[in-house]
Amino acid sequence: MEPSPFLAFPAWILIIDYLLGMIMWTLIGRFGMNLFLPVDSQFFFMKAFVKLTDPILRIFKPLTPPFLIPPLVPLFVAWFFFMIRFYIMPWILGYSVMGMLSFPLESEIAAGLYQLFG
Repeated sequence: MEPSPFLAFPAWILIIDYLLGMIMWTLIGRFGMNLFLPVDSQFFFMKAFVKLTDPILRIFKPLTPPFLIPPLVPLFVAWFFFMIRFYIMPWILGYSVMGMLSFPLESEIAAGLYQLFG
């Protein structure tokens, strides 16, 4: 069995990665929900996605190209968080790019799924 990322990385790295990962996946969730529901929907989960992601989208507004249609904006911003996690975090830590599914958050989720269904 592969060692837990809790042993491979210092706690501060895990906290930053988990935070960035949750933001990234929440933005992707908003994009997915927006495929089926309008942004102003009264559905609880859509309201939660909008409330959680609107501040992040406002911060990234200067970096968002004006030609993007509004439903794609959360996916575009999620791409920034992916790039930070995939390229910048390993570079800051002195590693080469670690590769897909080497993110601590997703690794823990994958390990739990393997134990549950494996």
